[in-house]
Amino acid sequence: MLPYEFITVYLSQSLELLHKLLAILDRKPKFPTTVKLIVAGSTGFVATELIKQAISSPEITSIIALARRKTSVPQTLDDNADITKFGAVICDDFSNYSESVKKGLEGADACIWLIAITPSKMKDSTLDKARKICVEYTVNGLEMITQLPREKGARPFRFIYVSGHKSERDQSKQPWVMGDYLLMRGEAESRVIDFAQASNGAVEACIVKPGLIDGPDRRQGLVGSVLSTIGRGLIGLPKVDVSQIAATLLEQALKGIEKETLSNEDLIRIGDKVLSG
Repeated sequence: MLPYEFITVYLSQSLELLHKLLAILDRKPKFPTTVKLIVAGSTGFVATELIKQAISSPEITSIIALARRKTSVPQTLDDNADITKFGAVICDDFSNYSESVKKGLEGADACIWLIAITPSKMKDSTLDKARKICVEYTVNGLEMITQLPREKGARPFRFIYVSGHKSERDQSKQPWVMGDYLLMRGEAESRVIDFAQASNGAVEACIVKPGLIDGPDRRQGLVGSVLSTIGRGLIGLPKVDVSQIAATLLEQALKGIEKETLSNEDLIRIGDKVLSG
């Protein structure tokens, strides 16, 4: 072999080897780009807007609405809505899931958890009942859903827990308004985070902490609006529109968790960006 032929062969083989090495270094897990989504607590105000947006998202292949009673398709939908991908699963007991309920939830890629006793509903509840719903149901649901069969090679399961702006994880602190309730909600947040951290990457968690959630159905007159603004100012409660929080929740389920905890300010920022296209 002549010297120049040797050099040509050598360079060709070297380039081929280099390409293989670069391909190995750049190799990343290939996850599906579509999502089967569970919306837990699917009959509420936020869930309705969330489902409305999800039905119109081409990246959402299936929406499973999980609640104690049958969830209906939102009355107002966008022109590109595809209601064929919507399904409802009724669960009578969130402490003990039946096999039929589990079957309906199989194969999900993400769950947005909206089941809770909100501050406005506490007047009709006890702290023990609220704890059962806000903490025990959440942890039990997270454990159950993440044990269900999924497609081979699926991405980490994304669990998005909707809490509240004033919830307190530090159990040594005592908030001056609704202290026991806010500590209890903070405990639920910590339990979700701890579960994800102990999953060895199998579960990704996001805690969403909205303030007052506003929307067309909750808009008040001038007097009510002024009083609401004063009240929010006194307790330091910010506001977010339901469309903004719904868009942010979907973005986390679809594109990945931006960060472990999303504040009200984050919800507005991300929501506006998504909604603006």
